[in-house]
Amino acid sequence: MLTLLHLLSSIALLVWGTHIVRTGIMRVYGSHLRRLLGHSMANAPMAFTAGIGVTALVQSSNATALLAISFVAQSLMTLPTALAVMLGADVGTALMARVLTLDLSWLSPLFTLVGVCLFLSRKQTRAGQLGRVLIGLGLIILALQLIVAAAEPITEARGMQVLFTSLAGDILLAVVVGALFAVMSYSSLAAVLLIATLASAGLIGLPVALGVVIGANVGSGVLAWLNATPQPVPARRVALGNLLYKLAGLLVLPFLPMLVEWMSGLGYSPQTQVIAFHLVYNSLRCLLLLPTVRPMADLCERLLPERAQDNGVAQPRHLDPAALETPTLALANATRETLRIGDLVEIMLARLLEALREDRPEPGDDIRRLDDDVDALYSGVKLYLARMPRDDLAEQESRRWAEIIELAINLEQAGDIIEHMLGKVQNLKTSKRRSFSDRGVSELSQLHALLCANLSLGLSVFLSGDSASARQLLQQKRQFRKKERELAHAHVHRLHQQVVESIETSAAHLELIADMKRLNSLFCSAAYAALEGQQAQRGRQPVDPPQKPQVAPAPLPGKPART
Repeated sequence: MLTLLHLLSSIALLVWGTHIVRTGIMRVYGSHLRRLLGHSMANAPMAFTAGIGVTALVQSSNATALLAISFVAQSLMTLPTALAVMLGADVGTALMARVLTLDLSWLSPLFTLVGVCLFLSRKQTRAGQLGRVLIGLGLIILALQLIVAAAEPITEARGMQVLFTSLAGDILLAVVVGALFAVMSYSSLAAVLLIATLASAGLIGLPVALGVVIGANVGSGVLAWLNATPQPVPARRVALGNLLYKLAGLLVLPFLPMLVEWMSGLGYSPQTQVIAFHLVYNSLRCLLLLPTVRPMADLCERLLPERAQDNGVAQPRHLDPAALETPTLALANATRETLRIGDLVEIMLARLLEALREDRPEPGDDIRRLDDDVDALYSGVKLYLARMPRDDLAEQESRRWAEIIELAINLEQAGDIIEHMLGKVQNLKTSKRRSFSDRGVSELSQLHALLCANLSLGLSVFLSGDSASARQLLQQKRQFRKKERELAHAHVHRLHQQVVESIETSAAHLELIADMKRLNSLFCSAAYAALEGQQAQRGRQPVDPPQKPQVAPAPLPGKPART
């Protein structure tokens, strides 16, 4: 039992090592790898070569699949090009399996020592992430040695020999086992390395080993399909074509017994035979299938036709899941989507002014629809940022993460306030059949213009982080408050003069001014974050903190609290 536990723990160490290498490479060179794939769209051979190179670096065809799927989902890559990239990814995985099975035992302690020193001393820098990659490589090499050591006692057990001998006659079962292990370990590379190591230890025979290798290839295709399930139809077509290409490789199964008989006479070690078969099998399969990427793309389009499913609610455009392991890209994507929320809030403000000046129902309908869009995009940004791995974020990246989520929350609250303001205006005009005085509408329009200007400047400060613009925004915030007090006093003066319209709309008028004041505070909050970021970079304590902490407004009537 203890021997089996050692074997399982060694397998877990192998899977964990491949995961560390993949995430480390993506965090350091993720943007460069995406650029490499993006520039390889001229023809299928270039895309095929790019797929080999990217997969050889990240040691995961699934990571390459996520990149290709995200490009197709954003209309940055055509389907035939993405399928060529996926074929190249299979060859890249086979090449890395060959490299990692060389006699590299002396590199394991060296990689681990250097990697730990770099990672602990410079954790939040590029050198620290490269140290993470070295740790992963050291763990992979160490895990392969431990698997061999743990498998030796198992091979001597008579019961285990009988068990694996019984599996030798069922190649189809071996294929299923390989596919399941690739899905469970999230890596076909780990599955192939494990099988090659077990074959070298004599724990499994060559027919079973080759069947498991073929199954591991199919499992990686299933894994890519599962990851693409939540994606749009164009992205799922990439995963479907990739899976069909993997299934096409099953055509070699009837010839496997003859192939095993031929390979057994070559005199090579079982490990070498397994790795060589994996490399030759993937290379020939992918090269033969490369000219068929366009017919395969047409087939996938017929099997997964585009269906218009417009539920009237906006969907995130820039939240690419494949960029989550590259913090810089993920934060840039979240920033773009948050700015999109700001644009929707700006349109809501324009429609609010129309509702204030006119009696048409269309501006109100637009505001309600836009508020649903704001809520949907806010939820998308919030969940996207929650999925980001924050443990290894640099200080500046952590600060940017907080700025994005804070602005997204403020904009979502602003959308709710605008919709609530619309309800006050429509209730006054429709239910009570009253209207604001011309002077009152003019005053509210003045505040509205200042509000729109502050929103625009606040979004600019959020994007650039410019301290001069941040100070200008705070100055405009003070001017807005001064203007708000002047207009409130002017309204009270009209009440003193017994202006009928002002008396009838007094409560709504003052409530709208108060709501605009709250909106202004939400829009100007980006200035404090920008100034604090500048002070943090200079290593100084804040000199002029905000006089009052920003307190989130209470949930509005009729709006559920958001988490």
